Amino acid sequence: MTPSKKDDQKNENQSKRTDEARTVRKIVGITLTALVLAIIIVGVSGYVYINSALKPVDPSDEEKREVKIPIGSSVSEISKILEKNEVIKDSRVFRFYIKFKNESGFQAGEYQFSSAITMDELISALKTGKVMKEPVLTVTIPEGKTIDQIADIYSKKTAIEKEEFLEKVNDVEYIQTLINQHPSILSEAVLDPEIRTPLEGYLFAATYQFFEESPSTTKIVEKMIKKTESIVTPMLGGIKEQGLTVHEAITMASLIENEARTKEDRKKISGVFYNRLEDDMALQTDPTVLYALGKHKDRVLHKDLEVESPYNTYQNKGLPVGPISNFAKNSLQAVVEPTSSDYFYFVAAPDGEIYYAKDFEAHKQLVDKHLN
Repeated sequence: MTPSKKDDQKNENQSKRTDEARTVRKIVGITLTALVLAIIIVGVSGYVYINSALKPVDPSDEEKREVKIPIGSSVSEISKILEKNEVIKDSRVFRFYIKFKNESGFQAGEYQFSSAITMDELISALKTGKVMKEPVLTVTIPEGKTIDQIADIYSKKTAIEKEEFLEKVNDVEYIQTLINQHPSILSEAVLDPEIRTPLEGYLFAATYQFFEESPSTTKIVEKMIKKTESIVTPMLGGIKEQGLTVHEAITMASLIENEARTKEDRKKISGVFYNRLEDDMALQTDPTVLYALGKHKDRVLHKDLEVESPYNTYQNKGLPVGPISNFAKNSLQAVVEPTSSDYFYFVAAPDGEIYYAKDFEAHKQLVDKHLN
């Protein structure tokens, strides 16, 4: 073989080795990248799952169920009993959490737990042997109630004076601590000086159970704020999609709450409100006038519409400065999922039926027919 042919063969072999090395490096690189991605995905998925498993099974389910922990039960057995009764989501995560917190000394007994109990509350109850029997005090707060009305209800059910309750929920320093504790739903917006009561709209309408005869105002408020948080949190994405802040969404939900009673009408009225907001029209909703006046009336008169107030949606465009009452879950759902339509007006007849119109002339005819 001539020298030139030898050189060509040598170069060809070297080129093959280079190509093979490059191919190997690519395969190794792809394999390592896939492995790293798999580790990241597994890690993130694991974190999300564990984080979810540490939260209450159903924060809105306050119904108590009897749970029996037999004498001599191991942590593993207790975990399985709790998971079976839907008190916790995952028995394994519960056991790891206990080990991480270095908790022990759980007591046997007949307990009553709900799916809304937190992990730390559950551990505390099991450690102290506190059997959660029937509540000592049960208070129902209806939908559409103002802070003033809520204070009145608690003053009749507990030893708390109405003035004492109102003083606490208007204490700016106390409100600031709540904002720090619940930043997902409470913001500095509630401290706007034009707002009548900072927590208006944020004390959720529900039935509350207390295991002491005289709960403090702070305990009552904290329980109600947590309930609101459990209702609002799943809708945070929808609220953002509508271009609203949480404060604006709760404000709008309070208006819808006072305008309609059925789920369908609430969604329709929500659509009307969005149409008016988009066209820079005043919302012109009577409940805001009544709130501005500070009194209930069967019917709003023309002279009432002239009341000077940041809550008066006849005098001011856009949403009022804050909520005018608490709200039901489906009122907030209506804010997130409005019914799309061409309606800009609606009138509520005395029989509760609501009629919708696309223009003012049609609206006037409905008013003449159903109100006049």
